[in-house]
Amino acid sequence: MSMTDPIADMITRIRNGVRAKLARVDVPGSKLKAEIARILKDEGFVQSFKLIEDRKQNVIRVVLRYGPGMERAITDLQRVSRPGCRIYCGKDEIPKVYGGLGINVLSTSRGVMTGRRAAREGLGGEILFNVW
Repeated sequence: MSMTDPIADMITRIRNGVRAKLARVDVPGSKLKAEIARILKDEGFVQSFKLIEDRKQNVIRVVLRYGPGMERAITDLQRVSRPGCRIYCGKDEIPKVYGGLGINVLSTSRGVMTGRRAAREGLGGEILFNVW
């Protein structure tokens, strides 16, 4: 299976894992996806993640996070910019996600970061996805 959109694949695996109440999901590794996993962890949407190295492609194991009653930390993830239709925004037009309850993840000239941080640092970029 050729993969045209590895980020969409990653967020779909996480979304499906959360809906199925899995403890963790494995995602084919890349630097960009490791950065995305780091942001999801920093923002409290996932418990942790670990890079597992194997011979061909590394795997990122994302440990999903739930509340005490198995409430999901992630309600949904939504791909915004796609390979066929890239969505960019300037530093002053970073949209709010779910009335400020969610975050967007941007790819900027200074790496991958949340929309909030990009706005603070005066950066625009490509909106990779929203999560809430």
